[in-house]
Amino acid sequence: MNDNQVQPFTIEELTEDVIEMLKTIFDPEIPINIYELGLIYGVDVSASGNVMIRMTLTAPGCPVAQTFPGEIEEKISSIDGINKVHVELVWEPPWSREMMSEAAKLQLGMF
Repeated sequence: MNDNQVQPFTIEELTEDVIEMLKTIFDPEIPINIYELGLIYGVDVSASGNVMIRMTLTAPGCPVAQTFPGEIEEKISSIDGINKVHVELVWEPPWSREMMSEAAKLQLGMF
């Protein structure tokens, strides 16, 4: 890209778009989206549109551990302006209910 070209998307816009897409992806065992559930530990978007997502699952033995990251990569890749997507599955720190958003806790009646 030369100095005369305008970048069509800002990192902030792409990050917001990624988060909005994450909010449409639901945990297979709990009827809450993975973002509000607290499974997303980090979203990094580069100026070139590459995305790195660090996430966990509710339990290491989760039956979707092998397939879920690929499904998420596919959905995020469909966003305009996104180039490459990589989802890294991590287990530290372990997920706990305290990581859930207030909205998720309210939806599950955990107050």
